[in-house]
Amino acid sequence: METVLNGDCVEPIAVHDFSEKILEQLVHFHVMKLSGGFFLWIGSSPVLSNLALAVNSKYDSMPLSALVLGDTSDTTPSSLAQRLTKKTKKQVFVSYNLPMTDSNLALLVENRIKKEMEIHPDKF
Repeated sequence: METVLNGDCVEPIAVHDFSEKILEQLVHFHVMKLSGGFFLWIGSSPVLSNLALAVNSKYDSMPLSALVLGDTSDTTPSSLAQRLTKKTKKQVFVSYNLPMTDSNLALLVENRIKKEMEIHPDKF
C-alpha cells in the first residue's frame, strides 16, 4: 500500500531486522527501507551514538558522505555509508554503534551486511 503525499506516491517504510554473533559479540542490524534509500542501524545495545549519510554525486564516482551526529574522529559510519551507496546506488544513512576493539570487526560486519543484501535485496 502506497501513501499519496502532494500528488506523489510514497512507498511505506519497510523494516527488516537480523542478528549474528561476530567475534563472540552478538551484533544486531536494523534496516528501514525508505523511498530511494535506506537507514541501517548496527549495534549490540540500544544506542544511537552516530549517524552518517552518503549520496551519489554526478561530479565524482565516489559518493559524498557526511557525519550528521557523533564523533568526527570515527570514520567508520561515513566510510560504510559511502561503500553501501556505491554498491546500491541509493542514499544511505548508517548508525554504527559497536566498539572499535578489533579491527576485523568492521570488515566482518560489512561482509554480513553484503550477505544479507544478496539474500534479501528487496529489504534494502
